[in-house]
Amino acid sequence: WGLCDMHGNVCEWCSDWYGAYPQGARTNPSGINSGSLRVMRGGSWLDEPQQCRSAMRAKNQPFYRSSVIGFRIASND
Repeated sequence: WGLCDMHGNVCEWCSDWYGAYPQGARTNPSGINSGSLRVMRGGSWLDEPQQCRSAMRAKNQPFYRSSVIGFRIASND
């Protein structure tokens, strides 16, 4: 992808609300419009190696804080 350190440092908070995916194959499915849990992607330094991948999807309350959850800044410069 041309990005460095994408996996394994911290789980990434996403702006998506957590909900079940629609049935069938989808590319970049849109999530639900509101909810009580936010999506976290990737894995952290504390997780097992198989969880340190971009497809790993978890959920938590938006106010939850931990040393293994953060955000990533990306630039196309």
